[in-house]
Amino acid sequence: MTLIDEIKKRSVHVDAAIAEMLPVTHPEELYKASRYLVDAGGKRLRPAVLILAAEAVGSDLKSVLPAAVAVELVHNFTLIHDDIMDKDDVRRGMPAVHVKWGEAGAILAGDTLYSKAFEILSRIDNEPERILKCMDVLSKTCTEICEGQWLDMDFERRDTVKDSEYLEMVEKKTSVLYAAAAKIGALLGGASDEVAEALSEYGRLIGIGFQMYDDVLDMITPQEVLGKVRGSDLMEGKYTLIVIDAFKKGVKLDIFGKGEATLEETEAALQILTECGSIDYVKGLAISYIEQGKAKLDVLADCPEKDLLLQIADYMISRNH
Repeated sequence: MTLIDEIKKRSVHVDAAIAEMLPVTHPEELYKASRYLVDAGGKRLRPAVLILAAEAVGSDLKSVLPAAVAVELVHNFTLIHDDIMDKDDVRRGMPAVHVKWGEAGAILAGDTLYSKAFEILSRIDNEPERILKCMDVLSKTCTEICEGQWLDMDFERRDTVKDSEYLEMVEKKTSVLYAAAAKIGALLGGASDEVAEALSEYGRLIGIGFQMYDDVLDMITPQEVLGKVRGSDLMEGKYTLIVIDAFKKGVKLDIFGKGEATLEETEAALQILTECGSIDYVKGLAISYIEQGKAKLDVLADCPEKDLLLQIADYMISRNH
Protein backbone atom coordinates (compact mmCIF):
# COMPACT_ATOMS: atom_id res chain seq x y z
CA MET A 1 0.00 0.00 0.00
CA THR A 2 1.41 3.41 -1.00
CA LEU A 3 1.72 6.43 1.30
CA ILE A 4 -1.24 8.10 -0.43
CA ASP A 5 -3.30 4.95 0.12
CA GLU A 6 -2.35 4.96 3.81
CA ILE A 7 -3.32 8.63 4.14
CA LYS A 8 -6.60 8.02 2.30
CA LYS A 9 -7.36 5.08 4.57
CA ARG A 10 -7.28 7.51 7.49
CA SER A 11 -8.72 10.55 5.70
CA VAL A 12 -11.92 8.64 4.94
CA HIS A 13 -12.54 8.60 8.69
CA VAL A 14 -11.59 12.29 8.96
CA ASP A 15 -14.04 13.19 6.17
CA ALA A 16 -16.86 11.24 7.84
CA ALA A 17 -16.09 12.89 11.17
CA ILE A 18 -16.12 16.37 9.58
CA ALA A 19 -19.60 15.67 8.16
CA GLU A 20 -20.74 14.59 11.64
CA MET A 21 -18.98 17.28 13.69
CA LEU A 22 -19.58 20.19 11.30
CA PRO A 23 -23.06 19.58 9.88
CA VAL A 24 -24.66 22.03 7.44
CA THR A 25 -27.20 23.64 9.74
CA HIS A 26 -28.87 27.05 10.16
CA PRO A 27 -27.93 29.49 8.69
CA GLU A 28 -27.37 27.07 5.83
CA GLU A 29 -25.26 29.31 3.56
CA LEU A 30 -22.77 30.01 6.36
CA TYR A 31 -22.14 26.31 6.85
CA LYS A 32 -22.07 25.65 3.12
CA ALA A 33 -19.39 28.33 2.80
CA SER A 34 -17.51 26.88 5.80
CA ARG A 35 -17.62 23.36 4.38
CA TYR A 36 -16.88 24.36 0.76
CA LEU A 37 -13.08 24.09 0.85
CA VAL A 38 -13.08 21.31 3.42
CA ASP A 39 -15.34 19.17 1.22
CA ALA A 40 -13.25 19.99 -1.87
CA GLY A 41 -10.69 17.55 -0.56
CA GLY A 42 -7.09 18.47 -0.05
CA LYS A 43 -4.40 16.00 0.96
CA ARG A 44 -5.35 15.84 4.68
CA LEU A 45 -1.64 15.79 5.48
CA ARG A 46 -1.97 17.52 8.84
CA PRO A 47 -4.68 15.17 10.16
CA ALA A 48 -2.59 12.26 8.87
CA VAL A 49 0.47 13.50 10.79
CA LEU A 50 -1.65 13.83 13.96
CA ILE A 51 -3.19 10.36 13.63
CA LEU A 52 0.12 8.68 12.77
CA ALA A 53 1.87 10.40 15.70
CA ALA A 54 -0.82 9.03 18.03
CA GLU A 55 -0.62 5.55 16.49
CA ALA A 56 3.19 5.59 16.66
CA VAL A 57 3.06 6.05 20.46
CA GLY A 58 0.49 3.30 20.94
CA SER A 59 -2.91 4.96 20.52
CA ASP A 60 -5.52 4.50 17.78
CA LEU A 61 -7.27 6.54 15.13
CA LYS A 62 -10.71 6.62 16.72
CA SER A 63 -9.56 8.19 19.98
CA VAL A 64 -7.85 11.15 18.27
CA LEU A 65 -10.28 11.70 15.37
CA PRO A 66 -11.83 14.90 16.81
CA ALA A 67 -8.34 16.40 17.17
CA ALA A 68 -7.55 15.49 13.55
CA VAL A 69 -10.75 17.25 12.47
CA ALA A 70 -9.86 20.30 14.57
CA VAL A 71 -6.45 20.63 12.91
CA GLU A 72 -7.96 20.27 9.43
CA LEU A 73 -10.56 22.96 10.19
CA VAL A 74 -7.85 25.35 11.39
CA HIS A 75 -5.90 24.69 8.18
CA ASN A 76 -8.93 25.48 6.02
CA PHE A 77 -9.71 28.60 8.07
CA THR A 78 -6.22 29.90 7.20
CA LEU A 79 -6.70 29.09 3.50
CA ILE A 80 -9.98 31.02 3.30
CA HIS A 81 -8.50 34.09 4.96
CA ASP A 82 -5.23 33.83 3.00
CA ASP A 83 -7.12 33.89 -0.28
CA ILE A 84 -8.96 37.05 0.77
CA MET A 85 -5.75 38.80 1.80
CA ASP A 86 -3.75 37.61 -1.21
CA LYS A 87 -6.67 38.30 -3.58
CA ASP A 88 -6.33 34.77 -4.96
CA ASP A 89 -9.52 33.82 -6.80
CA VAL A 90 -8.72 30.13 -7.32
CA ARG A 91 -8.12 27.43 -4.68
CA ARG A 92 -7.85 23.70 -5.39
CA GLY A 93 -8.81 24.45 -8.98
CA MET A 94 -12.14 26.02 -7.95
CA PRO A 95 -13.39 29.56 -7.27
CA ALA A 96 -12.19 30.68 -3.81
CA VAL A 97 -14.73 31.04 -0.99
CA HIS A 98 -14.70 34.85 -1.20
CA VAL A 99 -15.50 34.64 -4.93
CA LYS A 100 -18.63 32.58 -4.26
CA TRP A 101 -19.85 34.18 -1.01
CA GLY A 102 -18.14 37.60 -0.98
CA GLU A 103 -15.40 38.76 1.36
CA ALA A 104 -17.68 39.22 4.37
CA GLY A 105 -19.15 35.75 3.91
CA ALA A 106 -15.70 34.21 3.55
CA ILE A 107 -14.43 35.92 6.72
CA LEU A 108 -17.40 34.52 8.65
CA ALA A 109 -16.87 31.05 7.12
CA GLY A 110 -13.23 31.10 8.24
CA ASP A 111 -14.14 32.34 11.71
CA THR A 112 -16.70 29.54 12.02
CA LEU A 113 -14.08 26.90 11.20
CA TYR A 114 -11.68 28.47 13.71
CA SER A 115 -14.15 28.45 16.60
CA LYS A 116 -15.57 25.02 15.74
CA ALA A 117 -12.04 23.57 15.82
CA PHE A 118 -11.67 24.44 19.50
CA GLU A 119 -15.19 23.31 20.34
CA ILE A 120 -14.51 19.90 18.75
CA LEU A 121 -11.08 19.53 20.37
CA SER A 122 -12.48 20.39 23.81
CA ARG A 123 -14.93 17.50 23.64
CA ILE A 124 -12.34 14.78 23.00
CA ASP A 125 -12.34 11.80 25.36
CA ASN A 126 -8.97 11.98 27.10
CA GLU A 127 -7.30 13.05 30.34
CA PRO A 128 -8.28 16.67 31.15
CA GLU A 129 -4.62 17.64 31.61
CA ARG A 130 -3.70 16.37 28.14
CA ILE A 131 -6.73 18.06 26.54
CA LEU A 132 -5.71 21.34 28.19
CA LYS A 133 -2.16 20.98 26.87
CA CYS A 134 -3.54 20.39 23.38
CA MET A 135 -5.85 23.40 23.59
CA ASP A 136 -2.83 25.47 24.64
CA VAL A 137 -0.77 24.14 21.71
CA LEU A 138 -3.51 24.85 19.15
CA SER A 139 -4.37 28.32 20.47
CA LYS A 140 -0.69 29.40 20.46
CA THR A 141 -0.35 27.92 16.99
CA CYS A 142 -3.27 30.01 15.68
CA THR A 143 -1.67 33.15 17.12
CA GLU A 144 1.64 32.30 15.44
CA ILE A 145 -0.12 31.67 12.12
CA CYS A 146 -1.57 35.21 12.34
CA GLU A 147 1.89 36.58 13.18
CA GLY A 148 3.34 34.75 10.18
CA GLN A 149 0.65 36.06 7.86
CA TRP A 150 1.25 39.60 9.13
CA LEU A 151 4.98 39.26 8.43
CA ASP A 152 4.17 37.93 4.95
CA MET A 153 1.98 40.96 4.22
CA ASP A 154 4.55 43.32 5.72
CA PHE A 155 7.23 41.95 3.39
CA GLU A 156 5.17 43.12 0.40
CA ARG A 157 5.57 46.73 1.56
CA ARG A 158 9.33 46.48 1.91
CA ASP A 159 12.26 46.76 -0.46
CA THR A 160 14.39 44.07 1.21
CA VAL A 161 13.81 41.01 3.37
CA LYS A 162 16.50 38.96 5.14
CA ASP A 163 16.78 35.18 4.98
CA SER A 164 16.20 34.98 8.75
CA GLU A 165 13.01 37.06 8.47
CA TYR A 166 11.70 34.79 5.73
CA LEU A 167 12.42 31.71 7.86
CA GLU A 168 10.56 33.20 10.83
CA MET A 169 7.58 33.97 8.59
CA VAL A 170 7.51 30.48 7.07
CA GLU A 171 7.83 28.79 10.44
CA LYS A 172 4.92 30.77 11.88
CA LYS A 173 2.68 30.82 8.84
CA THR A 174 3.07 27.21 7.74
CA SER A 175 5.21 24.87 9.81
CA VAL A 176 3.70 25.52 13.26
CA LEU A 177 0.47 23.71 12.27
CA TYR A 178 2.44 20.60 11.28
CA ALA A 179 4.29 20.89 14.60
CA ALA A 180 0.98 21.22 16.45
CA ALA A 181 -0.53 18.23 14.62
CA ALA A 182 2.40 15.98 15.53
CA LYS A 183 2.57 17.20 19.13
CA ILE A 184 -1.19 16.96 19.76
CA GLY A 185 -1.25 13.45 18.31
CA ALA A 186 1.62 12.41 20.56
CA LEU A 187 0.12 14.03 23.68
CA LEU A 188 -3.33 12.52 23.17
CA GLY A 189 -1.67 9.20 22.41
CA GLY A 190 -0.11 9.19 25.87
CA ALA A 191 3.49 10.13 24.98
CA SER A 192 5.86 11.82 27.41
CA ASP A 193 6.50 15.55 27.05
CA GLU A 194 9.98 14.73 25.70
CA VAL A 195 8.63 12.50 22.91
CA ALA A 196 5.83 14.98 22.16
CA GLU A 197 8.40 17.79 21.83
CA ALA A 198 10.56 15.71 19.47
CA LEU A 199 7.51 15.07 17.29
CA SER A 200 6.70 18.78 17.41
CA GLU A 201 10.21 19.48 16.08
CA TYR A 202 9.67 16.88 13.35
CA GLY A 203 6.53 18.75 12.29
CA ARG A 204 8.20 22.15 12.48
CA LEU A 205 11.17 21.14 10.36
CA ILE A 206 9.25 19.26 7.67
CA GLY A 207 6.76 22.16 7.60
CA ILE A 208 9.56 24.60 6.78
CA GLY A 209 10.80 22.21 4.09
CA PHE A 210 7.23 21.90 2.80
CA GLN A 211 6.79 25.67 2.40
CA MET A 212 10.19 26.14 0.78
CA TYR A 213 9.34 23.43 -1.70
CA ASP A 214 5.91 25.01 -2.19
CA ASP A 215 7.70 28.18 -3.29
CA VAL A 216 9.70 26.07 -5.75
CA LEU A 217 6.52 24.43 -7.08
CA ASP A 218 4.97 27.88 -7.66
CA MET A 219 7.82 28.52 -10.09
CA ILE A 220 8.08 25.17 -11.90
CA THR A 221 4.58 23.60 -11.97
CA PRO A 222 2.03 24.22 -14.76
CA GLN A 223 -1.24 25.92 -13.71
CA GLU A 224 -3.41 22.89 -14.53
CA VAL A 225 -1.38 20.81 -12.05
CA LEU A 226 -0.78 23.52 -9.44
CA GLY A 227 -4.39 24.76 -9.32
CA LYS A 228 -3.29 28.42 -9.47
CA VAL A 229 -1.37 30.70 -11.85
CA ARG A 230 2.28 29.72 -12.25
CA GLY A 231 4.66 32.34 -10.92
CA SER A 232 1.86 34.08 -9.00
CA ASP A 233 4.22 34.69 -6.06
CA LEU A 234 6.44 36.80 -8.31
CA MET A 235 3.58 38.89 -9.67
CA GLU A 236 2.24 39.46 -6.16
CA GLY A 237 5.67 40.67 -5.02
CA LYS A 238 6.15 37.90 -2.46
CA TYR A 239 9.60 37.72 -0.94
CA THR A 240 10.15 33.98 -1.10
CA LEU A 241 13.63 32.70 -0.35
CA ILE A 242 14.08 32.15 -4.09
CA VAL A 243 13.53 35.87 -4.74
CA ILE A 244 15.62 36.95 -1.72
CA ASP A 245 18.54 34.82 -2.94
CA ALA A 246 18.19 36.10 -6.52
CA PHE A 247 18.13 39.73 -5.41
CA LYS A 248 21.28 39.15 -3.33
CA LYS A 249 22.91 38.00 -6.56
CA GLY A 250 21.89 41.25 -8.28
CA VAL A 251 19.20 39.67 -10.45
CA LYS A 252 16.45 41.92 -11.85
CA LEU A 253 12.88 40.58 -12.16
CA ASP A 254 10.63 42.92 -14.17
CA ILE A 255 7.38 41.15 -13.20
CA PHE A 256 8.09 41.21 -9.44
CA GLY A 257 5.17 42.97 -7.75
CA LYS A 258 3.63 43.88 -11.10
CA GLY A 259 0.28 42.24 -10.28
CA GLU A 260 -0.02 40.48 -13.61
CA ALA A 261 2.20 39.40 -16.48
CA THR A 262 1.99 37.73 -19.86
CA LEU A 263 2.98 34.09 -20.22
CA GLU A 264 6.14 35.19 -22.07
CA GLU A 265 7.14 37.60 -19.28
CA THR A 266 6.56 34.93 -16.66
CA GLU A 267 8.60 32.34 -18.58
CA ALA A 268 11.46 34.84 -18.96
CA ALA A 269 11.52 35.58 -15.21
CA LEU A 270 11.46 31.89 -14.34
CA GLN A 271 14.32 31.25 -16.76
CA ILE A 272 16.38 33.93 -15.00
CA LEU A 273 15.69 32.35 -11.59
CA THR A 274 16.69 28.95 -12.92
CA GLU A 275 19.91 30.20 -14.50
CA CYS A 276 21.06 32.14 -11.42
CA GLY A 277 20.66 28.97 -9.32
CA SER A 278 18.16 30.37 -6.83
CA ILE A 279 15.49 27.72 -7.47
CA ASP A 280 17.99 24.87 -7.03
CA TYR A 281 19.42 26.54 -3.91
CA VAL A 282 16.02 26.65 -2.19
CA LYS A 283 15.18 23.13 -3.35
CA GLY A 284 18.40 21.88 -1.71
CA LEU A 285 17.65 23.79 1.49
CA ALA A 286 14.16 22.30 1.61
CA ILE A 287 15.68 18.81 1.40
CA SER A 288 18.05 19.58 4.30
CA TYR A 289 15.14 20.65 6.54
CA ILE A 290 13.27 17.45 5.66
CA GLU A 291 16.30 15.34 6.64
CA GLN A 292 16.63 17.19 9.97
CA GLY A 293 12.94 16.58 10.62
CA LYS A 294 13.22 12.86 9.91
CA ALA A 295 16.08 12.57 12.42
CA LYS A 296 13.74 13.77 15.18
CA LEU A 297 11.72 10.55 14.81
CA ASP A 298 14.61 8.58 16.33
CA VAL A 299 12.73 8.91 19.66
CA LEU A 300 10.11 6.49 18.33
CA ALA A 301 10.41 2.72 18.33
CA ASP A 302 10.40 1.19 14.87
CA CYS A 303 6.84 0.62 13.68
CA PRO A 304 4.78 0.98 10.47
CA GLU A 305 3.46 4.39 11.62
CA LYS A 306 6.99 5.72 12.12
CA ASP A 307 7.82 4.59 8.59
CA LEU A 308 4.76 6.44 7.29
CA LEU A 309 5.80 9.64 9.11
CA LEU A 310 9.21 9.32 7.43
CA GLN A 311 7.46 8.86 4.08
CA ILE A 312 5.32 11.96 4.67
CA ALA A 313 8.53 13.93 5.24
CA ASP A 314 9.91 12.69 1.91
CA TYR A 315 6.57 13.39 0.20
CA MET A 316 6.94 17.09 1.09
CA ILE A 317 9.72 17.36 -1.50
CA SER A 318 8.59 14.78 -4.04
CA ARG A 319 5.03 16.02 -4.70
CA ASN A 320 4.12 18.02 -7.81
CA HIS A 321 1.46 20.32 -6.30
